[in-house]
Amino acid sequence: MNLGRVKGTVVSTNKAEKLHGLKLLIVKPIDIETWQEKGGLIVAIDAVGAGEGEVVMLVGGSSSRQTAVTENKPVDQSIVAIIDSVDVNGRRIFEKFNQES
Repeated sequence: MNLGRVKGTVVSTNKAEKLHGLKLLIVKPIDIETWQEKGGLIVAIDAVGAGEGEVVMLVGGSSSRQTAVTENKPVDQSIVAIIDSVDVNGRRIFEKFNQES
C-alpha cells in the first residue's frame, strides 16, 4: 500500500467493457517519511469517491482487484481509502482538515 495525492482525472469514452462506469484518477505518490511528493504520476481506479487534492491510499497488483468496484476488472492500481490523518512515531504529520491546499 502507498499514499498519494489526487492530481486530476482521466476521461475515456472508448475503453474495455469491464472498465465502463469506473472513475479514473491521476495520483502522485507521497514519501511517507518526508511527506514530499515523489516519482511519476499514476492512473488509478477510484473505489471510494476521492476527489482532486485529497490524500489517498493506493494498492496495486492483485490487491487492486479486491474491492466491490474492481472485482474481476483489468486494473493494476486502485484507490481504497481517503486519508483523514497520519501519525508517525507519535507525531501527526498530516491532517486532512488542517491542510493548506
